[in-house]
Amino acid sequence: MASSFFPKAAIIPEICHMEKPKKIPTSLYAEMTPNPSAMKFVADRALITGGLQVEYRSKSEAKGSSALAEELFNFPFVTSVFISSNYVTVLKDESLGWEMIVQQLREYIREWLMENEVAVSAVSADLVSRTRETASGNEKETKTTSTDYSSFEPTEYDEEIRFLLYEYVRPAVESDGGAIDFMAYRDKKVYVQLKGSCSGCPSSTATLKGGIENLLKAKMPDIVEEVVAEAV
Repeated sequence: MASSFFPKAAIIPEICHMEKPKKIPTSLYAEMTPNPSAMKFVADRALITGGLQVEYRSKSEAKGSSALAEELFNFPFVTSVFISSNYVTVLKDESLGWEMIVQQLREYIREWLMENEVAVSAVSADLVSRTRETASGNEKETKTTSTDYSSFEPTEYDEEIRFLLYEYVRPAVESDGGAIDFMAYRDKKVYVQLKGSCSGCPSSTATLKGGIENLLKAKMPDIVEEVVAEAV
């Protein structure tokens, strides 16, 4: 008989040692941002390594980079996903209010994180230094930036400007679920790009522009006269 080749004593120990993958204990809470279209979901652990920040505007863009972002785009109301440090900022369209979806989305993200150690597995160079894009549903329409940064030469002031932005501005921006990147300096103008919850929010862009200008003018008089802030 075939069963004689597989004694019960040989099978049972193997079965007993088969365990389900252990879930990663994860806490997650939702936090409103100054942008009414954006919600910040904060975890109690890091979701991306290397101090990187990445924003996705479509499911196809997230493919091969972030399985979490790719899954989130399956929700028809999601227009953008921004991942940085220990949080995920989700931007939505106007089809539904947050009160109808925030709990479901929070639990979905928490369950996903309990099964996966990191939210971003790879970040391509074009995602780090992306061109300006606008999302239409889950597809993207690419536009060139109003400023071509490739033509800018490094200056002696770049390091100091970058330090001031990252030391004084970045913490406040990140606490609201966004990000700021220094792009260039030329002719007493500082060029920055805003991401995450800052993207597509004219009021926050204008507020940040004014605040950044005041800071840099105070710290670097006669060097900085204007800040050009673009929401990507």
